[in-house]
Amino acid sequence: MANHKSALKRARQNENRRLRNKSVKTRVKSVVKAVRTAGDDAAAKLDEAKSVIDKAAKRGVIHKRTAARSISRLSKHVNSVSK
Repeated sequence: MANHKSALKRARQNENRRLRNKSVKTRVKSVVKAVRTAGDDAAAKLDEAKSVIDKAAKRGVIHKRTAARSISRLSKHVNSVSK
């Protein structure tokens, strides 16, 4: 465990950020799963998923290229299902 005052503060900040990031990542996983399991309304759910993924990237929870790759793969999946 940290001993210096600044290191203790840094440990507290890291824990708070970890918990915040965890909830965002869980939300991303949930919307991605919803799109993949959706039948006819997959296109509507895709719009919501894009928004959630982009917000996670904007906040720095996931990398912007990871977000782009995820959206691309979801879009590809929805297009293949709708055909």
